[in-house]
Amino acid sequence: MVIAMSSSSSEQAVVAPIAALSARTRRRRALRGPSTTLTRYVLVPLALVGAWQAACSIGIVDSAVMSSPIEVVKAGVRLGREGVLWTDIAVSARRAALGFVFGLVAGVVLGTVAGLWQRAESVVDSPIQILNTVPFLALVPLFILWFGIGEKPKVILIATGSAIPIYLNLVSAIRNVDVRLIEMAQTVGVSRRRLVARVLLPGALPGTLVGMRMALAFSVIGLVAAEQINATSGIGYMMEAARQFMRTDEIFLGLALYALFGVAASAFITLLERVLLSWQPRFSGR
Repeated sequence: MVIAMSSSSSEQAVVAPIAALSARTRRRRALRGPSTTLTRYVLVPLALVGAWQAACSIGIVDSAVMSSPIEVVKAGVRLGREGVLWTDIAVSARRAALGFVFGLVAGVVLGTVAGLWQRAESVVDSPIQILNTVPFLALVPLFILWFGIGEKPKVILIATGSAIPIYLNLVSAIRNVDVRLIEMAQTVGVSRRRLVARVLLPGALPGTLVGMRMALAFSVIGLVAAEQINATSGIGYMMEAARQFMRTDEIFLGLALYALFGVAASAFITLLERVLLSWQPRFSGR
């Protein structure tokens, strides 16, 4: 009895400081989160834009070569009043979203199957690895031959670039789940279905989110290439038309919109990580 009481008290003595430390860490991360987000996504980009404007105003940069941010904003206001800009943004956003969703579904399905079953991996992994070694932008001529010059090759190109990093990171994440957790679940008699749903997939979630972050970046890259395929609308079409008329302000406006797509995608994944991985203690920097 004495031994039981002493072991219980010693266990509480160890657990209590850890729980308190975890609570302090969560509070510190909650307080630090908004300021970190503000710095990362607002203050630093504004500082870079300010330096860009200063370089153009002083004359370090020729306005014929690189338009100033004020000129870019004026071009955006002008195209927005004409109604062209909003149409191009909506078309590009639709292409990127469709391609990413299709790539996400394909990457998650193939990655889960290959990660859980070795036989499936032996069938699926080799083609994916081949696609991974081939730059997916090199597939543009082939997709044009296969699917024409409409919307289909554009969406498929973006989906291809998105699916590969999701697949690779998901397979690696499933295979690197802590073996002790799997053995513990098997010891208490957990069925294979519950093992997958309660241990393997939650344990692979951090790696999956890393793959999604990479996939969103590749979707923007694929969007840039896709909108060069006989496009009649979209941000890429706007930039190509601006190139023909030597409108550097509209070209930089297109680049800024692509950059905003990338920043929005990164912010979305960061939000998902904070919501879905709130249970996971991790180092957030000092």
